[in-house]
Amino acid sequence: MKTKITIATVQDVLRATRKAQREEEFEIYGPGFHAKNVAHKNKKRYTRKTKHKNREV
Repeated sequence: MKTKITIATVQDVLRATRKAQREEEFEIYGPGFHAKNVAHKNKKRYTRKTKHKNREV
């Protein structure tokens, strides 16, 4: 029998690389969302949230 030869398109290549990258990140970080770049919060910075109102600096 003849085997059908398929040529990978650019979309197929991108889809495969994205899937591989997701699997690698899942192995490293585990399930769920994990922020990569988080800015440092200054604890003296003013906030209006009620959960921070009673906290002393």
